[in-house]
Amino acid sequence: MQKKQIALALPGCQPRRQPTTLEKMPEKVRKAVFPAAGLGTRFLPATKAQPKEMLPLVDKPIIQYGVEEAIQSGIQNIIIVTGRGKSAIEDHFDHSFELEALLESRGKKDLLAIVRSVSDMINVSYTRQKEALGLGHAVLRASTLVGQEPFAVVLADDVIDAETPCLQQLLDVYQFFNAPVLAVMEVPRENISAYGVVDAEPISHNGAKDRVYRIRDLVEKPKPADAPSNLAIIGRYVLTPDIFTSLGAIEPGQGSEIQLTDGLKHLLRSRPIYACRFEGRRYDAGDKLGFLKATVEFALRRHDLGGPFREYLKGLQL
Repeated sequence: MQKKQIALALPGCQPRRQPTTLEKMPEKVRKAVFPAAGLGTRFLPATKAQPKEMLPLVDKPIIQYGVEEAIQSGIQNIIIVTGRGKSAIEDHFDHSFELEALLESRGKKDLLAIVRSVSDMINVSYTRQKEALGLGHAVLRASTLVGQEPFAVVLADDVIDAETPCLQQLLDVYQFFNAPVLAVMEVPRENISAYGVVDAEPISHNGAKDRVYRIRDLVEKPKPADAPSNLAIIGRYVLTPDIFTSLGAIEPGQGSEIQLTDGLKHLLRSRPIYACRFEGRRYDAGDKLGFLKATVEFALRRHDLGGPFREYLKGLQL
């Protein structure tokens, strides 16, 4: 009896056809790279002595939200690309024997469980980016730890609240096409110059457009008049290991930086790349206003804080 084909749970996609014996099934994505070597200058002086990735949204550092998203998407091997002054990140995901012993001696079992859950949640490795030479360079620094397998890239500044984790949405598209996938979202034209932008063709099914696109071109931070679309690349990627060859082949751009967008543009010459307009809300926690918005909205959703905080906000003379 012939087995039924199972359709991908994304609107507009064709049911997955069964691979032939000559075709290779997509490899499972087991690793996620977190570039975290940036200087965080937009948050000075708060980031003078601590990494911006460790700034707390309510009571968790920014980077932990991204790590938890990776875990919820089935990825537990985390590679963090650090730089000078980033030891607090390593300390956060390591065991704190003194703190654990103190909490245990005082019978604070709930807090002890929280502390231990952070250090036990992932398998983490670190590599160093000695100079901040661009996102592409940071990804390239992780090549030895990634090896010859597909991997995700998560930018911790982009905190995404979604019913289905954003990274899982990308992994579903990757599994269908066996190709790199970028997260994109629509942004106002006047803001487009702050992003990498895709020129992409929507993939249609039964005459309806969906959230998946095949990319034709990528442009890094174009002027609004020159932008090929309003689809901006957001800090979630599922990549294949041939990106490392492309990143090694391109010339550094402005500021001697190697941009991931330029590497993807080079890779596009040899293989298809897709974009997924994810469902969910993205907060730019690398921006002061975005960080404040995220703090307020995340606090309002908390069962232990939401009620009292909402009443406090109602009482403000705004």
